[in-house]
Amino acid sequence: MSAATIQKLVQRAKQADDIIAQLKAHIEQVKKAAALSVSKPEETRVSAENETLRAKIERLKLTLVLTEIKNGVKQIQLPVKRPKMEAVKTETPGAPTSNVQVKTENVTKETKPKQEKQAKAATTEDKSPDDGKPKGGKGAPTGDGDADRPIDISRLDLRVGKIVDVKKHPDADSLYVEEVDLGEGQTRTIVSGLVKHVTLEEMQGRLAVFMCNLKAAKMRGVMSNGMIMCASSPEKVEILVPPPGAQIGDRVNTKEYPGEPDALLNPKKKIWETIKPDLKTDANKVAAYKGAQLRIEGKGPLVAPTKANTQIS
Repeated sequence: MSAATIQKLVQRAKQADDIIAQLKAHIEQVKKAAALSVSKPEETRVSAENETLRAKIERLKLTLVLTEIKNGVKQIQLPVKRPKMEAVKTETPGAPTSNVQVKTENVTKETKPKQEKQAKAATTEDKSPDDGKPKGGKGAPTGDGDADRPIDISRLDLRVGKIVDVKKHPDADSLYVEEVDLGEGQTRTIVSGLVKHVTLEEMQGRLAVFMCNLKAAKMRGVMSNGMIMCASSPEKVEILVPPPGAQIGDRVNTKEYPGEPDALLNPKKKIWETIKPDLKTDANKVAAYKGAQLRIEGKGPLVAPTKANTQIS
């Protein structure tokens, strides 16, 4: 056999080895792709089930806490390791925050902070109250906002409402637009910055407490007519939970600070900004103003699911 023939055979053998290696690599890729296509739906299903179970566990834990509080069992807050935050929203003198909706937008959306801050300020800065009366309904305010009255929690119109419809804001990724039934005969539109903290499914159909006498403000093009009340810290925001048996339109107040709320808070008087620093959850996660529990008469206090000693806004 000649040397040329041997050389050709060697080359062909090498080519055959290369082709075999390529085929093996291709077969491995096909196997991986097939395995991924089979496991991905299962992974998605299991993840969804985990989220559903997690939400159910939180609801059961909250029901247990409410029952224990109602029966006089003292709650002890366990220490929680908090993750480091890359950015923390702080209140700036001269521009007090009045709405958790805008605060969360400022923390998570660096490209839009000025617009959100302006929207927030519209609810609290120097604007004259509208001539019209707020919507009526069960628990509607009858006070006239007399300047001689002391500034305390009784000035706020806090009522239970049900979110009957919710969707994401068309122009702001971190905002929800909710339609809320407050027992007024028609729903109110309220904008909340809770996308990063509460799922759409958890918002839909839930009862919550809303401040109903803030002046309406436009939030990224959508008029907001109130504010959902939450326990809020830089890393987490939780919607306050009404007590068992709470009904749409129920008024939230305190025994220690009786009185009727203002029909509409005058932004020039800074009423909400004055009250807010003293509005927090206590060690038992119960919402309180200067230590006085926020309650629905005959039904019980408002609570946060996990946030103790936390600012309410």
